[in-house]
Amino acid sequence: MKLGIGIGWRPEIAAEVEALTGIDWVEAVAENLCADHLPGSLVRLRERGVTVVPHGVSLGLGGADRPDAGRLASLAARAELLGTPLVTEHIAFVRAGGPLTATPRLEAGHLLPVPRTWDALEVLCENVRIAQDSLPVPLALENIAALISWPDEELTEGQFLAELVERTGVRLLIDVANLHTNHVNRGEDPAKALDELPVEAIAYVHVAGGVEKDGVWHDTHAHPVTAPVLDVLAELRSRVDPPGVLLERDDAFPPGAGLAAELETIRGTLRAAAELKTVRGTLRAAAPDSGAGNSRGAGTLVGKPAAPGARDRTAVAQTALLSSLVAGTPAPEGFDHRRLRVQSRALAAKRADVVAKVAPELPRILGDGYRAAFLDYARARPMSGGYRRDALDFAERILISGGLADPVAQRRLTHWWEDRSGPRPPRRTARLVRAARAVLVGK
Repeated sequence: MKLGIGIGWRPEIAAEVEALTGIDWVEAVAENLCADHLPGSLVRLRERGVTVVPHGVSLGLGGADRPDAGRLASLAARAELLGTPLVTEHIAFVRAGGPLTATPRLEAGHLLPVPRTWDALEVLCENVRIAQDSLPVPLALENIAALISWPDEELTEGQFLAELVERTGVRLLIDVANLHTNHVNRGEDPAKALDELPVEAIAYVHVAGGVEKDGVWHDTHAHPVTAPVLDVLAELRSRVDPPGVLLERDDAFPPGAGLAAELETIRGTLRAAAELKTVRGTLRAAAPDSGAGNSRGAGTLVGKPAAPGARDRTAVAQTALLSSLVAGTPAPEGFDHRRLRVQSRALAAKRADVVAKVAPELPRILGDGYRAAFLDYARARPMSGGYRRDALDFAERILISGGLADPVAQRRLTHWWEDRSGPRPPRRTARLVRAARAVLVGK
């Protein structure tokens, strides 16, 4: 299936995306779409023949738990609503804890890397098969960017992806920006990964921008695409003509002309790489046969079955890592402590940013103090129920711990919480009502 050139659709740039010429398809974050109706912008794009692919971010197929049936049903409903040819998700875990480890459930609020071990591969493959059986269209999975490396990994990224495809038949969504991120942060060679993975399984490609700070590459999706990322795209195109290539942008959106310019740069990179591949092919055909060829497969791994208990061991390892990142527990042995601190700060910042989007009233009520207050809250309170629950718990913490000095802001925050809180456990409700009432009476 040929997708062509596309762009990530976001509500903030809906009008700009509609105005772009030469767009064959768009990708929309599945969790941001209602299951029973589409935004007008997507309706108009579909009427023009533009394909819309839902891109999930919350399944956590790399996690120790089996996929949640409700989340799978939700993703399936969006696929049917869009009439899409495929859906996509990530090779990542996003939550840990719970019954498998008899510990509190923890949410990362972001994509975290799975260890490239036979245990983790066994768990991922079973989860992928469950997802495939639950979805009405084919599934493709994306390699993620990582700030941290797991100790004692047994497979390279390319080997891990090749084994995953071999065992499940899943398609791949290759993010070349993430390959570059892992080159900077983990010392991994993008060309080697491309040599080892089955490029014929690629469903489409992501291209995105980022920024380097203090030797760490941050995959922000809020900066222009850099030359090194385009170089990885050219490397991929020298091996295969991908069915689709998509520009991702999630924040700090440029004007429509800026998006158009980045898309044209991507097209130019693909054209140049294709022309170079043709020239090299002609030269190889004219040269004497040296017996050389694509080396992928020469060192093909023989699938190693995981020992019994793979899911339990994966659960323990992922829970220990996530707890150290969001709850301040000691770092698991073998991890780079500096990188763990960077990752922990990044997760807290991500929480602050997303809560500000799902509950925009909070930054308006708290003003310049919002971010510092939220980061202080995040250090003491791991996320356990999604971003909307996080927003409510943050507001509740402020009200219970003494409230705000500004009486107007205090009333607005109290009313905001009361309007959205819904049913609560009696003890916590009583505490909040008493705290809010005392503050209001005092004003």
